Amino acid sequence: MINANPVAAAAGCDGVRSGPIFLKALRSLSQPAAAATRIGVALWMCLLLLLAGCTSLPLPRHTPTLDLPMQLHIQREQADQRQDWLLVIQQEEAGLRWSLMDPLGIPLARQLLQGDNWHADGLLPPNPEARELFAALLFALTPEAQLSDNYPQAKSESDLRFMKQRWQVQYLQPRVFRIDMKGDLHYRITPLEAAP
Repeated sequence: MINANPVAAAAGCDGVRSGPIFLKALRSLSQPAAAATRIGVALWMCLLLLLAGCTSLPLPRHTPTLDLPMQLHIQREQADQRQDWLLVIQQEEAGLRWSLMDPLGIPLARQLLQGDNWHADGLLPPNPEARELFAALLFALTPEAQLSDNYPQAKSESDLRFMKQRWQVQYLQPRVFRIDMKGDLHYRITPLEAAP
């Protein structure tokens, strides 16, 4: 399942920056003060760290041209665990809507990408792993002709793309690819064909 622990999510969202800040803030809250005030401040700090920790995702300069709506089968692999998900990407007036569901159709994450900002779509809690997956998918789905303009920091070869040391995309067949991420996390993406 996608990480739901807010402390772990904040620390793992952009590397290690948020973790030490969070621990230092918690230590300062242990000074004599009203219990309600300490709890309230701690909750606000967690929320701010979650929001701040996930803002450094690489995004394109311009929204790439995609054949939307798109339905993708996502296979998530980490260690010996494997999960299957369904992802729907839709064009909305406000931007791109990303909806991640389990095989039974239960929503796991919904995000709206407007310009260079991600926004929660609906009442689901923040999901940093899903947001990272969506950003990596946008990078992988960007047409080759638009890659250098949208992601000048990216490197590409015949069937590979790299984003710094964050993502590696390997194209296996047309519209079938694999994304390797930090932490021995891998995603295999295949299209779901629409029924006639």
